[in-house]
Amino acid sequence: MYTYMNFQTRIAQTKPSTLHNQEEKCPFCDRETIFKEGVVISQDGPFLLIENKFQTLEHAYQMVLVETMTCKDDLSTYHKPHLHALFDFAMRNWMSLEASGQYRSVIFFKNHGIHSGGSIYHAHMQLVGLADVDYRKHLHPEQWAGIVIDQAPGVEFNISTRPRGGFTEFNIVLSDRNALHKMAEYVQIAVHFLLNHMNRRYQSYNIFFYEYEGDIIAKIVLRAPGSPYLMGYSIIQVPNNLDETVRRVQSLYFSDAK
Repeated sequence: MYTYMNFQTRIAQTKPSTLHNQEEKCPFCDRETIFKEGVVISQDGPFLLIENKFQTLEHAYQMVLVETMTCKDDLSTYHKPHLHALFDFAMRNWMSLEASGQYRSVIFFKNHGIHSGGSIYHAHMQLVGLADVDYRKHLHPEQWAGIVIDQAPGVEFNISTRPRGGFTEFNIVLSDRNALHKMAEYVQIAVHFLLNHMNRRYQSYNIFFYEYEGDIIAKIVLRAPGSPYLMGYSIIQVPNNLDETVRRVQSLYFSDAK
């Protein structure tokens, strides 16, 4: 079952794209213009939550969470204090928007790379308030169940055995909000693994965040050209070497598994 929303094609055609044109000026590096012309919703140190100037969805309010001051860094390389503070800022604003009562639901996600659906290289996430749609209606617990890679009190890191889109998907399931920083570290490990050990050719991924029955879930998805089986026939392909991938991640990132 799908939800259909009108997409403003003409607005989308005017968006800048530093992923496709490296000579184009990055709009997120130009903070002077952001503060002069943009709508700043929230700020904490280097982090900004701003109105998306290109509102391409009808019956929705689109926002951008800028993660860094410059284009130089990305989530896979953040130092721990920056990583933890980013997740604190993101979670605080996401939950505040959800609690505001202005939206039916608020989706929270990240694009990285040319195959992710993104257009700007500068590290950022997106929050979108949906007036008429509750995204949770399309969620099923099996979508974030999987083979455990590592776990800590209040949070589990696994590889999905029932991916939403096929192939490799990592899940981090947070059942205790006090373990948010550990969740952030697991997300960083999954992203680093995809970029450096699994997806060097395409260098693209998505992170999708969900709130479901008290848990917070982050799903990290390797992105490459889409599967014709999924697009044409809704057939989801699941790798037959998930155990091998689990062992690779454990050997690379968790000393106890070495």
